[in-house]
Amino acid sequence: MTRIDRPIDTASLEDEWLETDALGGFASGTVGTMRTRRYHALLLSASARGRVVLVNGIEAWLEGNGQRYPLTMQRYAPDLVYPDIAASILGFDTEPWPTWRFQIDVGTVLSVEIFVAKATSETVLRWRLQQSSQASGNLILKVRPLMSGRDYHALHHENGAFNFSAQQDQSRVSWQPYGDLPSIHASTNGTYTHAPDWYRNFCYVRERERGLDFTEDLATPGVFSFDLASGEALMVLGAGTQTTEALTNPSQRTSELADLERQRRAAFGSRLQRSADAYVVSRNEGRTIIAGFPWFTDWGRDTFIAMRGLLITSGRLAEAESILLEWTSTLSEGMLPNRFPDYGNAPEYNSVDASLWFAIAVYDYLATGHASAATRTRLQQTVDAILTGYSQGTRFGIAADTDGLLRAGVPGMQLTWMDAKAGDWVVTPRIGKPVEIEALWINALRIASTWNTQWEDLASRASESFNARFIDASTGALFDVVDVDHVAGTVDRSLRPNQIFAVGGLPFALLEGAPARAVVEQVQTHLLTPIGLRTLAPSDQAYRGHYAGGPLQRDGAYHQGTVWPWLLGPFVEAWLRVHGMNGVSRAEAHAGFLAPLHAHLDHAGLDHVSEVADGDAPHTPGGTPFQAWSLGELLRLEQLLASV
Repeated sequence: MTRIDRPIDTASLEDEWLETDALGGFASGTVGTMRTRRYHALLLSASARGRVVLVNGIEAWLEGNGQRYPLTMQRYAPDLVYPDIAASILGFDTEPWPTWRFQIDVGTVLSVEIFVAKATSETVLRWRLQQSSQASGNLILKVRPLMSGRDYHALHHENGAFNFSAQQDQSRVSWQPYGDLPSIHASTNGTYTHAPDWYRNFCYVRERERGLDFTEDLATPGVFSFDLASGEALMVLGAGTQTTEALTNPSQRTSELADLERQRRAAFGSRLQRSADAYVVSRNEGRTIIAGFPWFTDWGRDTFIAMRGLLITSGRLAEAESILLEWTSTLSEGMLPNRFPDYGNAPEYNSVDASLWFAIAVYDYLATGHASAATRTRLQQTVDAILTGYSQGTRFGIAADTDGLLRAGVPGMQLTWMDAKAGDWVVTPRIGKPVEIEALWINALRIASTWNTQWEDLASRASESFNARFIDASTGALFDVVDVDHVAGTVDRSLRPNQIFAVGGLPFALLEGAPARAVVEQVQTHLLTPIGLRTLAPSDQAYRGHYAGGPLQRDGAYHQGTVWPWLLGPFVEAWLRVHGMNGVSRAEAHAGFLAPLHAHLDHAGLDHVSEVADGDAPHTPGGTPFQAWSLGELLRLEQLLASV
């Protein structure tokens, strides 16, 4: 993303950047430098206690010729922005990492860079004069770190327990704000003056919009000073065991980190693949995929959907294998877990589709020919165990019915990907036989049939039942659920995107010809938006066109009309299967369906794809601004349309 040299427009100031380490920690913020979320931070580390925010941000300014030139912007409650630096931001770029250009005066331009060195989990900040004039005089950069030491979901307030004490060792200053959290280290080429203080009542507007607590107090232990006439100003932030070195030559160390990080990023084949790397992190002795930033961890369903594009189609096969093998060890009663909590508690087995998506990911991975005989056997055995558990019956009423289809669900539980729940209210329970679950089930049976003939009869019976029971004679498209609440013969006619999986998004299409065309036409007419598919047709009385408000309002809209970009993957594949996989259709699909999503990369979560968007125009992005399966499906589509 490249910005031209002019003041950034107001909307773009809210766009967000993301820098991740290899462990689940990250740095993030906005183009305008103002923190708008509790998750925005310069040093947010993954520790044994979960993710913790250590350095929330900085207050930075230049002093010269009797003038003060602010470089950061803050918002204080109730709604005071100070100082307002928007007009001084000449440009912003995310390549190779977040970089700002500030107009200080007529002849002076300052660049500011931030990146996370993945090899060391350190955050590096660098300030450099690109142009200077005598009018500004000898410029001194001042930087105040703003700290907390809190869980990343929480907020921090002024208290007497915060330890401001600083330890200095050559170029490094260290603090231990709270004894049970990692220490904070800053190595710089500047001078440190201890000057403890509190900055109070920061206001985080995104949290306020989400109906959550939104004010915070941050501690600042002191001020760093840098004489820019002597060269660039450098600061390297680290936490706990990921500590910065006490630098005898900070410039050399920073240059080494920058060179390593630049080479690492340059190795990726595209902007999307570089962004994809953000979601792949270490867990235990292996690897995992973070579902989204800033607040998600690793989820089973998200992992298996996202890895198809993030890893398998991108050629990162060793990592795909590592993740798939890691998940095989979590099998329980024929199910893989859907979620690992933040703090190492027992995994949650509360999904009907996560295990089936595992089978899809296994199919894609094995098709590459990368797997060894031992890996292939282990993955196939796990898929067989899943199908055995599901066919015989497992948790939450999941079992193969006499018609060969998979039934699932009990009151009070949300088992499909439409899993919003507010208190005891399951917004879209979908108990019975949901359409995309049947598509996944039949695909998993067909996949396993390629190495185990015991699944052939069940796959055939389920396929016949699907064609006999799911096609709505009045529209030619598909019901969303049959045997609703396990009542034989009942149907849910809600017009939702789940039916698209019977035509696209999975290895084997369940429909061809007129029924397939009817599904694609219905979804395209009523659910398609430039950024993804609505989860419910606007004509439905339950439709909610805006994903906004407090938790109850947002959960109520999550799958009741809200747009999900990841669904564009199965839709475009279905559209191509109906219109033909030829060059003309691919070109039309690329221009009509992918171009708007590429434009979205320059907004909201920069270089990434958002989790959701409003169902109503202009389809404002919402949810997490950096979502793994949204980006993964875009990457998968890129390969699908590669011949364009």
